[in-house]
Amino acid sequence: MRLKGNLTKWNSDKAYGFIAPNGGGKQVFIHKRAFTNRIRVPQLNDVITFSIAKDKQGRSCAVQATFSGEKLIKRKAKQSNAFSIYFASIFLVLMTIATLMNYLPVNLVLFYSSTSFITFIVYAFDKSKAKRNAWRTPESTLHLLALIGGWPGAIIAQQTLRHKSQKKSFRIVFWATVIINCSALVWLMSMNDGNILNLLRIPI
Repeated sequence: MRLKGNLTKWNSDKAYGFIAPNGGGKQVFIHKRAFTNRIRVPQLNDVITFSIAKDKQGRSCAVQATFSGEKLIKRKAKQSNAFSIYFASIFLVLMTIATLMNYLPVNLVLFYSSTSFITFIVYAFDKSKAKRNAWRTPESTLHLLALIGGWPGAIIAQQTLRHKSQKKSFRIVFWATVIINCSALVWLMSMNDGNILNLLRIPI
């Protein structure tokens, strides 16, 4: 339900204020991020139309706020990055094919597959924790799982669960772990014609 009120307080330095709803009631907290138009500087007595939501601490606050005369433009949910999913899937398929052709040891493919599955589950649990405002899985743990070979599962989780797919700083470190892992795999395959990888083969 959309509500309307007047902006009674505004702290320009901290970019937040309070709205007095029409018809009375407790004043509603609003942050500048809640405005669909973030270019316009809020002024006292501005007429604001808004919706009510809960922040991470469970407190009521205004969201999807518009100034008087403006229309609410609902942002479309971003679609999953199909390229990333294809990249992760193709990687696992190519590893499987290389194993069938005896270029890679079975243990290595099993390790990547199992680690990816575990990483996907960890992302799913972390997504659930985020919704419940519970203790979160450290980002360092997610990066470590990706670094040791779980990055295909991480990519699929990020795009299908819509988790950790927007935070720029996290994405930069994540893709760095992917590059490092793939580089290490190529190095192992090239060392002594792949003899190092032979150590991972299941003895017959």
